[in-house]
Amino acid sequence: MLQIIHHPHPTLRHKSKPVRKVDAEFKAMVAEMFTLMYEARGIGLAANQVNLPLRLFVMNLTGDPEEGEELVFINPVISRPTGHDIGEEGCLSLPQVFGPVLRPAEVMFTAYNLKGEKFEQKVDGMFARCVQHETDHLDGIMFFERMGDDDLLEIERDIAEFELSYDKQTKAGKFPGDEEVARHIAELEAKYC
Repeated sequence: MLQIIHHPHPTLRHKSKPVRKVDAEFKAMVAEMFTLMYEARGIGLAANQVNLPLRLFVMNLTGDPEEGEELVFINPVISRPTGHDIGEEGCLSLPQVFGPVLRPAEVMFTAYNLKGEKFEQKVDGMFARCVQHETDHLDGIMFFERMGDDDLLEIERDIAEFELSYDKQTKAGKFPGDEEVARHIAELEAKYC
């Protein structure tokens, strides 16, 4: 059973490998990711955020399973960034922490869906921001690393609280240690990458 992991869990910093195999179990994980995303009131969720080291994310800009379009991005690649846009971002792996992030205003992306079909599109606005945010996750990058120094100072204490909480819970045995996380990552990469 999947669950959303919080900063600073090591899988959030893992650079995901491309997916080479899509089977029934993989499709079930994608469905579960959508469920978790909606429960957390998000619009995008990367595989790293549910402890899966795979180049995959899901998205529905409405955040509502009854509305909008559910999109699955397997092995996404972003190219041709243009313009600049500052917008507030948050993250399901850092709940209730928000900050302004400067990103390209428009990007081209290429990805594959669950049927193995390639799709590409030039996007802007929230679509472009979400695609960039989730692709960053797949590269082990958290949104606050894209923030300016002054803005980062404002949320530094919040980030530190997540780190302290994670350390305490790991020492108490509530989270697996680094070796177990590394073993988990290796097993999934061997199966799907």
